[in-house]
Amino acid sequence: MIDAAMVKRVAGECGFALAGIAPVGPYADHAKYMSWAERGLAGRMGYLTDYRAEKREDVRALLPSARSVLVVGQLYNAPVPYSTSFSDSERGWISRYAWGEDYHRSLRGGLERVVAAVQERGAFAYKICVDTAPVLERSLARLAGLGWIGKNTCLINQGQGSWFFLGEVIWSLELEADGPPADRCGTCTRCIDACPTAALDGGELDARLCIAYLNIELKGTVPEELRGAMGRQVFGCDICQDVCPWNRRAAAVEKDGLMVDPPLERLSALSREEFSAMFAGTPVERTRYQGFLRNVCIAMGNAQLERFRGPLERLAAGGDIVVQEHARWALQQL
Repeated sequence: MIDAAMVKRVAGECGFALAGIAPVGPYADHAKYMSWAERGLAGRMGYLTDYRAEKREDVRALLPSARSVLVVGQLYNAPVPYSTSFSDSERGWISRYAWGEDYHRSLRGGLERVVAAVQERGAFAYKICVDTAPVLERSLARLAGLGWIGKNTCLINQGQGSWFFLGEVIWSLELEADGPPADRCGTCTRCIDACPTAALDGGELDARLCIAYLNIELKGTVPEELRGAMGRQVFGCDICQDVCPWNRRAAAVEKDGLMVDPPLERLSALSREEFSAMFAGTPVERTRYQGFLRNVCIAMGNAQLERFRGPLERLAAGGDIVVQEHARWALQQL
């Protein structure tokens, strides 16, 4: 027999820390999402605002036979200091979620194992979604009982915090849905107050101001008026999660491989081939070589160390006009 309890048990056996069942749509949060998109708060992320935006209202746009959705959370926290306690000005910071292999692969692999185990008990149609499908992931996770959507716009689980990747299996199985938990942010505004670029406002994110958007999603030139607030964030940003009280006792998993706080001088000297070799199979590849060196220049400028003058002068004389511009800006900060 296939029921919700069995499915959630299987998800746990396949390595997921959180699992719950969400209903198919339409979803009330979709109206908020469309308003957010129409006001331009997605910046240049066209994949969030094009024809796929409408599809997010109901998962049956992706699988017409869908009757429920399994939503899982994969823990990615690691037992090292948070970026808010990071003080070495010679090093950059890489977002916590990028410290290991690309989560798209690991998450999909786990969901495939869940599907295979459930299929032993019966046949059904399904579609696996890992970040790339047009679904309201956090809304689905909330409806599945995994947590509430905090003022930092992240899903927060009361017992385990917010360091989770989310994934879904939309399927034709009719399973009893879980209910959303209470919102427990209360009057706390630590994430809003801590954001260097004021990207958060009452539980809504202006992606155009978000550091993770600026150093990952945005291609080309970063607005000059925002560069100083980006600090030494080379890839992504964790500040709004680092200061969240619900993450004080968050569980952690051991991770191998990627450097957490690599030396900026070393990063500035990477060739295109060395960049590809160092970050192969990790989310950092998403910045591409040009964007990565651009971010390193900004971080060096914000560090304001004289020892970075030589590397920045070399980058300012290089052949990439985007890197040149940001290197020249960084030199001015010295």
